[in-house]
Amino acid sequence: MPDVRVKICGLMRPRDARHAADAGADYLGAILSEGFGRSVSAVLARKFAQPGGPPLVAVFVDEPTGDAVAKARQVSASVLQLHGNESPAFVDELRREGNWALWKVVRPRFAEELLRAVDSYAEYADALLLDGWHREFSGGGGTRFPWEVIEEIRAQLPSGLALVIAGGLTPDTVAEAVARLTPDVVDVSSGVESVPRQKDVAKVEAFIRAARATSGAGSARA
Repeated sequence: MPDVRVKICGLMRPRDARHAADAGADYLGAILSEGFGRSVSAVLARKFAQPGGPPLVAVFVDEPTGDAVAKARQVSASVLQLHGNESPAFVDELRREGNWALWKVVRPRFAEELLRAVDSYAEYADALLLDGWHREFSGGGGTRFPWEVIEEIRAQLPSGLALVIAGGLTPDTVAEAVARLTPDVVDVSSGVESVPRQKDVAKVEAFIRAARATSGAGSARA
């Protein structure tokens, strides 16, 4: 099993970003769409990624194309994570606007929902990010998607489409998730917080250790 990569998301403080990088995170995530509990400005997010450090993932929720492109360029984002109802055509439009990877978030409750998303987005996205479905939240609700359902169809997912998993992951659960689902990337936000919107140093370090405990040498695609 190749090494899983780790994304620490929902960053709101430069010191949390620096610690995540020092602890070995592979990606740093900032929510650039306004109106969410962990939203930050592009001006602040620019301070998260340092030269030679982990790349920045810019998270958007149904952001207009022009705004998404402008913010992504302002923070020098390496990845654009689309957490709303963005269409395949929208993803394709963003592809033409910059040299960044594109991750499309889906919240599957059934195997059929994930397989439909694969059919829709595999041609346009570099990765699908699986998050838990929640009636009120687009993401970040700490809700787990049904691992057992996805585990059964994991082998059907195309090898050229990376798998990112999120939703309810913590230092205590991530090793099991990695072992069962063999993701390319694991993504955590509230699961490494003791106080809302502030990353806990010990939890970040424990999460990264646990995520990699069941993986071997190698690298992920995303």
